[in-house]
Amino acid sequence: MSVDAVVFDIGNVLIEWNPERFYDAEIGRARRTALFAAVNLHRMNDLIDAGAPFRETVKDWAGRHPGWAAEILLWHDRWIDMAAPRIEGTVVLLRALRRRGMPVFALTNFGIGSFDIACRHYDFLTEFDRVWASGHLRLMKPDPAIYAALEAECGMAPG
Repeated sequence: MSVDAVVFDIGNVLIEWNPERFYDAEIGRARRTALFAAVNLHRMNDLIDAGAPFRETVKDWAGRHPGWAAEILLWHDRWIDMAAPRIEGTVVLLRALRRRGMPVFALTNFGIGSFDIACRHYDFLTEFDRVWASGHLRLMKPDPAIYAALEAECGMAPG
């Protein structure tokens, strides 16, 4: 079987995504544990990844949890610090495939606003032939519809 294209995920493939590590460094592990127990920040992020506006969603959640507002606002204001560092070996692979003329795509759960920030910070995110980002599609992995969208639009069978 020949390979006609390569599809990358982004989070924990090209850039590390570990909000807990960020919060541990900023507010300490015990306070981060309490924050994440009190506020489902991963659910908030899922809403953003599904297409909810980044800044407004974070501000709304901060308003709903005033005791944690400053910490919640970090999700927006310091988001790029949560999405770090780049995973150098995978970036090298992406670029090597491109140099060989291999089509490279991205299929990722990523919010619209946060993806814009990431693209400004990580130049390699603009090097894909096409990106299917959940926020734009309003579909999230593992919903089979997001994979069907990629297959239909790139014109290549998944095999």
